[in-house]
Amino acid sequence: MFSQMVGQQHVVRALTNALEHERLHHAYLFTGTRGVGKTTLARIFAKSLNCEQGVNATPCGVCDACREIDEGRFADLLEVDAASRTKVDQTRELLDNVPYAPVRGRYKVYLIDEVHMFSSSSFNALLKTLEEPPPHVKFILATTDPQKVPVTVLSRCLQFNLKRLSREQIGAQLRHILQQEKILFDDESLSLLARGADGSMRDGLSLLDQAISFCGGEVKGAEVRVMIGNIGADQIYRLIEALAREDGAALLDRAAEMAESAADFANALQELLAMLHQIALLQMVQGYEPDEAFDPLRLGALADALMPEDVQLFYHIALSGQQELDLAPDPRSGFEMVLLRMLAFRPDEVVSTGASGGRHSQAKQPGKRDFAGLEALPQGSKSAATSTQRRIATKAQPAESEDAETRNDDPSNWGAFVTSMKLGGITRQLASNCVFGGWDGETLCLTLDASRRQLRVGQSEKRLLESVRKLLGQQAALKITEAVPTDETPAMRQRRQQGERRQQAETAMANDPLVREMEARFSARLLTDSVRPVD
Repeated sequence: MFSQMVGQQHVVRALTNALEHERLHHAYLFTGTRGVGKTTLARIFAKSLNCEQGVNATPCGVCDACREIDEGRFADLLEVDAASRTKVDQTRELLDNVPYAPVRGRYKVYLIDEVHMFSSSSFNALLKTLEEPPPHVKFILATTDPQKVPVTVLSRCLQFNLKRLSREQIGAQLRHILQQEKILFDDESLSLLARGADGSMRDGLSLLDQAISFCGGEVKGAEVRVMIGNIGADQIYRLIEALAREDGAALLDRAAEMAESAADFANALQELLAMLHQIALLQMVQGYEPDEAFDPLRLGALADALMPEDVQLFYHIALSGQQELDLAPDPRSGFEMVLLRMLAFRPDEVVSTGASGGRHSQAKQPGKRDFAGLEALPQGSKSAATSTQRRIATKAQPAESEDAETRNDDPSNWGAFVTSMKLGGITRQLASNCVFGGWDGETLCLTLDASRRQLRVGQSEKRLLESVRKLLGQQAALKITEAVPTDETPAMRQRRQQGERRQQAETAMANDPLVREMEARFSARLLTDSVRPVD
């Protein structure tokens, strides 16, 4: 029945209205990836056309025509696999019976699956029939590759594109089936099966059948993970915890453990990407509830420990690493290099969109991670911490870093106050683009540069307030207003000082005797864009 279809409501609605108002086209084309319901919709449509109760969108399902269609023995429903009938002679033989009236039903329905496999001659034969179809014949074409269907055929069909099913839709249907069959299951197993289905309900049902057999009649998340071949969630948690601690030795230990258990490193990267995606959502979307397959407490600790820009960089590196894994000498070494690359690089600048729609780039000092959420985790070594301090290009340090060790709890000296809070990521950017507005002993008032209002995202304000309270040692309130600042913000001061140091470096290079000699002797030219101040 159409009412039992999972998803594809846009197609169901169109077909239902056509049947109820008897505005039927002679040819329909269903497109979409495998297992999303193309053939199922075609059979339901055939039942609706030939039900003994009359043409309607709710066939009875009990008459002879409905039962025969369900059992695949209805004489007037001709199901054809185009992949096995590509020759023009076979197509002409099939279409020779089109002029004849139906044997049992009201309409003769031709269901041609994978129609894109037809040869050019077969399409020409089909096209002639589609141009002048008898009133008692309906064609339903299905394909996963509509680009290979000639435009002349497409133009004579009503085309419906079936969408990939969401994980929520697949999970809900699997839950319904297990409840009807009275089979015990847990939420983690449904999440894993829905993700493994990859948008295909048929694949999801196949995985469910396999899981029921594999788990011995009770579907459990841990056993489903083994069946599918997914890396254990605990291993991925420990990988990201090692990344948060900049612990290269621990990362290599985790990779060695995976190798000992004959893990699929390509699948490990997929799991790592999925977990980084959940962490990013937790950081940027207020009130977000993680997927059932993840531990919300452990995931929350990682979201607090990692800076959002680091999470984005890790995700990008892992995504690129998938393409390069097959090029590595072996999967393990390729996987290890992806992890070490995450330690070796840091975001160099934060790019954001201002109120006017322009793009603003601001140099970022590599921040220190907040390990408050990982207090219960093994500390591990800091073998990679020193290596990550080495950068391809030496970055200028902000002027406030000179007195970074000096604690300043006077918010009126806002630049030093920001430095004393030792913020990181977006929270530091938010604080650095504010100017002091007032402090009455209870409420701290700040004015945010209006062109940087996009920094008020996620938990940036909440973390700034927590840092202010911690430094002041009291339960202060925070009030942020947006305006064009009349005073210089710490970020403006940093950019100005960086520009001054850069200008000094360029002048020093231009006046250097060796540089002048090379210019005179070899007609060399100083590339000022390559000059970086060294502090």
